[in-house]
Amino acid sequence: MEKTEYRVVGVMSGTSLDGIDLVFVELDFEKDVEFSIIASETYPYSSDWRTSLNDAINLEAIELNKLDNDYTDYLSEVILDFIQKNDIDLLDAVCSHGHTIKHRPEKGITLQIGNLPKLAKTLNIPVVCDFRVQDVELGGQGAPLVPIGDRLLFGDYKYCINLGGFANVSMESGSGRVAFDISPVNTVFNHYMRKLGKEYDKDGKLARSGEVNVEMLQELNSLKFYKKEPPRSLGIEWVNSLILPLIDSCELEIKDILRTFVEHVAIQIASCLDNESSSGVLVTGGGAFNGFLIERIKAHSACDFIIPEKKLIDFKEALIFALLGVLKLRDEVNVLSSVTGAKIDHSSGRIYEP
Repeated sequence: MEKTEYRVVGVMSGTSLDGIDLVFVELDFEKDVEFSIIASETYPYSSDWRTSLNDAINLEAIELNKLDNDYTDYLSEVILDFIQKNDIDLLDAVCSHGHTIKHRPEKGITLQIGNLPKLAKTLNIPVVCDFRVQDVELGGQGAPLVPIGDRLLFGDYKYCINLGGFANVSMESGSGRVAFDISPVNTVFNHYMRKLGKEYDKDGKLARSGEVNVEMLQELNSLKFYKKEPPRSLGIEWVNSLILPLIDSCELEIKDILRTFVEHVAIQIASCLDNESSSGVLVTGGGAFNGFLIERIKAHSACDFIIPEKKLIDFKEALIFALLGVLKLRDEVNVLSSVTGAKIDHSSGRIYEP
């Protein structure tokens, strides 16, 4: 009899460097895929880890290998703590995204650290990880990976938008599921808030107090990336090399930078939607808590924006990486070529046994 029920831990670390998200979830494949989040927690990064991960893109190979080893050890500590704290047993697998250090798919490069075989040995649990590499080898962008989960778990919504380090959208179209990165979000907001000694702009309060700089807004909206047809994806390299220098050249107060960038994000998101009031949009990711950002998105689009319960806002990506891992265990498609531009749909990831 085919196995249909799975108990797994999903693990996600995003580009906004907030921390490591973990969910303990039960997945049922009896008919439509159903899920139940039983436990969830975010383990915030220390300032040292945040600095190490933020600067890792500049490391030489030997230093990067050491960081990969150290981060895998740290990840195993976090996962073990989560499992013990929540008294979790009978796990089928831990399904982990790792942390992206380099993502240049046009050059055939994508690197997520924390995906070493020793993770399974330390945990003494099978691990499914490293979901992006195979897709890039097949000519894809290696991102976004979440849309298969949007289709299987949240198909009632016309659009699924995640507001994390970057904003991305996923939807069905005539050619299948389509998804792409829209623009940076928290990678930029948090960068400037940290200059003020704060982690983030709570509810968009500081941005609300600023003024839109029309020149900066026009420059941002004119960037070539926004004219590219999907599939398209963004990495922190693009933000560091293009977005931050552009913003800094305008020499604005941080409140005005934030206000202008909120407007930029809202305009770019609205441009990807059909502007129909009957179109339901599921909004998740940390940016869903930014009331001012949501307000400005609604000002540019008549769609029906749904903000779900906090647990789903915070842990939807970790939940979907749990799903991706189980699909890999079942040897079923977990990456869609219509989304990434790869040659074929495929079942991506590596399985490590203890």
